[in-house]
Amino acid sequence: MEGKKENLNSTTSASILTLGIGWFPKTPGGLERYIYELTHRLAANQDQVELCGVGLPETELNSPIKLTNLANPDSTIWQRLGSIRNNFKKTRLGKPDAINLHFALYSFPILDLLPKGVPITFNFHGPWASESQQETVNSKLSIWLKRWIEQNTYNRCDRFIVLSRAFGNILHQQYQVPWSKIHIIPGGVNIHWFQPNLSPQEACKQLNWPDNRRILFTSRRLVHRVGIDKLLQALAIIKPQVPDVWLAIAGRGHLQATLQQQVQELGLENHVKFLGFLPEAQLPIAYQAAELTVMPSQSFEGFGLAIVESLACGTPVLCTPVGGMPEILSSFSPDLITTSTEASAIAEKLAQILLGKLSIPARQDCRHYAVTNFDWQQVAQQVRQILLA
Repeated sequence: MEGKKENLNSTTSASILTLGIGWFPKTPGGLERYIYELTHRLAANQDQVELCGVGLPETELNSPIKLTNLANPDSTIWQRLGSIRNNFKKTRLGKPDAINLHFALYSFPILDLLPKGVPITFNFHGPWASESQQETVNSKLSIWLKRWIEQNTYNRCDRFIVLSRAFGNILHQQYQVPWSKIHIIPGGVNIHWFQPNLSPQEACKQLNWPDNRRILFTSRRLVHRVGIDKLLQALAIIKPQVPDVWLAIAGRGHLQATLQQQVQELGLENHVKFLGFLPEAQLPIAYQAAELTVMPSQSFEGFGLAIVESLACGTPVLCTPVGGMPEILSSFSPDLITTSTEASAIAEKLAQILLGKLSIPARQDCRHYAVTNFDWQQVAQQVRQILLA
């Protein structure tokens, strides 16, 4: 058996069963993108990859991955969970070499159906119950139930992958997972999709953005923990010193109306543009159009995929000292980590950068750092070794 494992890890193709959430091109998000990129890289490695999820296309032409849709995302949560269990049971044929789970809620209904003797790796992308508690008005029972589902799912897993030591700490402390089972592998970036192939002027022209402003960019879900409200306060603080500053905000979320109201109250109507959902094809262009990408997160930022995307496009990033973000930037450009999550700390760094008092990394240095450390090709190989160990 040991010999077989060794072969699987090196040259022999392996059969890997993955359970995700939705289908990335249709439901954009950091987690969906991660699973999409990982499964495609593994399939390119000649592995046989089956991706199960909710709302997956029935057929995806030319896809190297076997897609198994388990439920309709528009059905009620209880219908969804029942459907996941029934459809998973119906579609089982062979026994995979490895199982890779990514979301506790969708994993929970099938735990007892998973074949015995196959290693189960869980990619921990965040504390689901704690994040829910922070964002919405959940009852104590609802939060307890989510935590119970998480704990029971994790108890069934053999090993874990986290994208940062910060989330490894949460997994260890909140869910009592021993460090011996936790492996830290950073997120990856598609360096062929995210690349500096336009000048900032050309990028602005393509997006119809102003070409005579100091442009900042952020791509975030508009929820409490990402700190857009703090970034807007910071903008109001620096506006007298940098009157031509202009912030483009990509993303949707339940706070959009509140944030738009805040823009009005702060007198930032001519300094902020809400882009809404930004199509995938425009994201690399937006990074290149900006002088700086800003990540003002306040909590639960396990990695910060937008940081490595921006760097791969040649654009430096300013972030708050939250979660896994400092782990990305500390060895590259520690000056671009704010001293706290407060608006005043964000404003201080922004002013230093925009007034030329703090030098920021050059375009080619950003690109080189991303390619050297976060290329999906290398990241997928590291993940594969853990899945098949």
